[in-house]
Amino acid sequence: MDQFQVIDHCLMVKLPQEIDHYQAGYLSQEADSFLLRPDVCHVVFDFEDTEFMDSSGIGIIMGRYKKVAPLGGKVYAINVGKQVGRILELSGMSKLVEVL
Repeated sequence: MDQFQVIDHCLMVKLPQEIDHYQAGYLSQEADSFLLRPDVCHVVFDFEDTEFMDSSGIGIIMGRYKKVAPLGGKVYAINVGKQVGRILELSGMSKLVEVL
């Protein structure tokens, strides 16, 4: 799977093994370019390969949430491991993002 794909109005984002400020800019810019498309309503972040995430990862998720939520879109997180799940819970992101 490519890192970014659109499937059924959802932008699927396959996240890397480590999410820190080095990747945050690229990931945010690329995701935003897809969100400009009229056929994209929701964002699905796939954490299958992710072993480390700092606050930059929260920023990536929050930024995309702020773009899709006003338009009725949702943000989802899939394949969330223990470490990432804990960060989502502690940051309050689990209240905004549906963890599947």
